[in-house]
Amino acid sequence: MEVKIGIAKTNKYAVSECGDSVEIAERPRGGISVILADGQGSGRAAKNTSSLVVNKAASLIAEGARDGAVARAVHDYLYAMKDGKVSSTLTILSSDLDTQTILFSRNSNCPVLVKSLYGIEVFDQEVSPIGVHKRMKPLMHEMPLEVGMILVSYSDGIQAAGRKRGRVFDFNFLLRLLEKNEPRDVVFIAESILEYALELDDNRAGDDMTVIVMGICEAESHHKIRRISVSFPC
Repeated sequence: MEVKIGIAKTNKYAVSECGDSVEIAERPRGGISVILADGQGSGRAAKNTSSLVVNKAASLIAEGARDGAVARAVHDYLYAMKDGKVSSTLTILSSDLDTQTILFSRNSNCPVLVKSLYGIEVFDQEVSPIGVHKRMKPLMHEMPLEVGMILVSYSDGIQAAGRKRGRVFDFNFLLRLLEKNEPRDVVFIAESILEYALELDDNRAGDDMTVIVMGICEAESHHKIRRISVSFPC
C-alpha cells in the first residue's frame, strides 16, 4: 500500500504572500498527515497565522498526539497567542497505518470529499473555525483504510471562485473529476481543481487558493522509498 499526496496552491491576485499554508507530517507509529490552514484575511498577516497553525499541528502529530487533540490544542494555542481576535480554518487529512484507518478533522467551511469503493461522500457539516471561540470542537471522521480511496479538500478561495464575476463554482466538476481519476492521479486532480477555479476568476485569483488531495493505492515497488516532489515559483 502507498499513500500519494498532491498539493496545488496560489496566492490572491496582486498579493505577494499566500495566506494559506500546507504542511506534511509523518506519524510516529506509521502513516502521514497533510495539514491545511487558511488564516484570516490575506497577505503577510494571514500567512503568519496559517504558518503558526500548520507548524504547531505538524509538531503535535509528530509527537504522537491524536488528530482530535491536535485540533483542540492548536485552537487553544491560536486563541492564546491572538487573544481570540484572529481566526483560521484547519483541515487535517491522515492515513494512520497503526490503526489502518483514514481519519480527517475539519474546522473549515469547505468540505472533505472521500471517494471509496462505495462511491463518493461529501462531508460538509457546518463547523466553526479555530481561534475565536473559547470552546471549539472539530468535526472528526474515521473509516477503514482501503486501496482506491481518494480524499480532497481545499481553502475557501476555491469555493468562492467566480463569485465576483457572477459565476458559480460547479461542484459537479469535482465529482466528475474524482469519478474519472485514480489514487495515483492526486497531482493531476489538485492541479485540475486549481486551474478550474482560476478560470472562473479570469486567472486573477480573488482569494488565496489551495487544494490538497490524498490517494491510497497499491505500492509501485517493494522498496520502501519515500518521495516528495516540489515545484515552487520564485
